[in-house]
Amino acid sequence: MTTATEPTCIDDILTELDKARKNGPLHDIQIPPCPALLTRLQNAMAKEEPDLNEVAQIATSDVAMSAALLRAANSPLYAAGGQPAQTIGQAMNRLGLENTAAVMLGFLARRAIKVNSKHLLRFWERCTKRALAMAFMANKLPGVSGDLAHTYGLFCHVGMAVMAQSVRGYLGTLIEAHARIDRSFIETENANHKTDHAVVGALVSRVWRLSPSVTAAIRLHHDLEILKEKRAQSEVNTLVSMGLLADYYMRRHEGLEQDVDWKSHGATVMEWLQVSGDELMAWEEELREIFESA
Repeated sequence: MTTATEPTCIDDILTELDKARKNGPLHDIQIPPCPALLTRLQNAMAKEEPDLNEVAQIATSDVAMSAALLRAANSPLYAAGGQPAQTIGQAMNRLGLENTAAVMLGFLARRAIKVNSKHLLRFWERCTKRALAMAFMANKLPGVSGDLAHTYGLFCHVGMAVMAQSVRGYLGTLIEAHARIDRSFIETENANHKTDHAVVGALVSRVWRLSPSVTAAIRLHHDLEILKEKRAQSEVNTLVSMGLLADYYMRRHEGLEQDVDWKSHGATVMEWLQVSGDELMAWEEELREIFESA
């Protein structure tokens, strides 16, 4: 588990992950390879002027991915009462390039990382809801990248799915971690497996060449003292804060009690993001329809 003596600088976190992958507890964990289509998409988006034709070709190369883009473009988050998008071109125009890439990333992640365990029911559905909530908030908060917010929301807990696939006994650990009240979730993971889903999720992000800020935020998303102490870099703090706020909204929508992370750090999150109580309630109303369409 991350402590005040462990790295919070992005470069240090990346170095830590590389060392743990080479010689440490992450050596034997099987990380699904980055999908070839995602590599093509990343290369197209990394150019000084992103290759729109290449993105469109990738989008239309898979019927199911095309359908996912059309669903996203016609969702309440983007449709705004307009005429339905009927072609990939119309969907991409409505979504914009960054959001198009984000939807494609989500589709490819779900296909590459299968979740079949009854202990992780609705895993990708909840990841998608978190990502949508964060994209929504990015539009409300100044200076926040919608692309980074969506990606972090999608991959925040991906380490759980990977550990369920490749770590013997992890499903039993999930049951134990949810039941224990004497230690935190990731403390139970570390006691049983010498690593946790925050570290494994950050490694997935690293292997898949996601943004270093996203990788660091995934690594630190249970070390919430960083928000009070301002130890991590600003963009990382913002992503972690938005993720906790997204989970607050999700739990409210699902009729669940707020978890210990929100109870302990919710006020700090609101202060960091400079979100007022009135905004908190107003955003919940807007997010309800987005969650129900996810």
